[in-house]
Amino acid sequence: MTNKEFTTFTAAQVEEHRTSRSVWVTLRGKVYDVTDFIADHPGGADSILQQGGTDIEEIMGDENTHAHSTAAYKMLEGYYIGTLIDGEEETDKDAATATTPVALGFGRKSSDFIDPTRPMLAQVWGAKFTKEFYVEQVHLPRQVKGSAPLFGPWYLEMFSLTPWWIIPVVYIPITIYNIHHAITELGASLHTVPAFFAVGILVWTFVEYSLHRFLFHIDEFLPDNQVAFTLHFLLHGIHHFLPMDKMRLVMPPALGLVLSIPVYKVVIALFPVGTGNIVAGGAYCGFMLYDLIHYHLHHARPYTAYLREMKTYHLDHHYKNAHLGFGITNKLWDYVFNTELK
Repeated sequence: MTNKEFTTFTAAQVEEHRTSRSVWVTLRGKVYDVTDFIADHPGGADSILQQGGTDIEEIMGDENTHAHSTAAYKMLEGYYIGTLIDGEEETDKDAATATTPVALGFGRKSSDFIDPTRPMLAQVWGAKFTKEFYVEQVHLPRQVKGSAPLFGPWYLEMFSLTPWWIIPVVYIPITIYNIHHAITELGASLHTVPAFFAVGILVWTFVEYSLHRFLFHIDEFLPDNQVAFTLHFLLHGIHHFLPMDKMRLVMPPALGLVLSIPVYKVVIALFPVGTGNIVAGGAYCGFMLYDLIHYHLHHARPYTAYLREMKTYHLDHHYKNAHLGFGITNKLWDYVFNTELK
């Protein structure tokens, strides 16, 4: 606990805070103001609002309907504002013997890992982590306000931050160009566009799964040295370490375009002249939709049953088991390769 001044509250005072403007909850005699976490809650905003002004111990400990990881309990501490005057705050020793949170494969966060209040890249590069320690700790989610510093100096920091709207600005023209080029210069037939565009989107879903599973989660084959850890952290580790960082969620276009080059060349080579560009256009569109949906799953309130299901599925990947559930926009390839997160 920091030197910040905390206070005490009655149950009646807590109960007054149960709207989207101010949501307080209690757990084991402590009071938490979770207003700022409403939009980012993995289970959706409604589940927090439904519990506003009440004690959440029972629902957080219910493995059948609302299982929470150890990371969720640790994250909650960041919203602590005081104690319940007519309750009994538990000591750390008491809490350790209370209802055990569902860890589902996660270990305990260590203060010897990255401090997100200081430039993180230098810490990863200069630390002497073991592979086992790094892989475990980088998959234990942390929560900070705003974006944690990656490089330090603002003139470098700005290149590590990508707002979501950059994605359609970059990829809509690329998608249109490929289709236009296929029809006007390579002789592709207009009536074939819908079918091969759909093929391109399907191709992207496989690429999405493959990149996420075999490149971003290369944990088992990750070399045991700081260079490998640093590259892994830049590529995907930072997203698991700080999954709610809005400015480091969509893939920076420079990285996305570099990773797309091999896929683009393979598609162009495999399909007939012109047709390959249509498939490539569909794949680029699929990637754009993936990045936007990924952002939406983390930071928006899904209004369709499908997106609500995928939000829960993907955030379970972050908060419960990072070794399964590699599909973000769909579960198709998780079903095919038996990596579904249940």
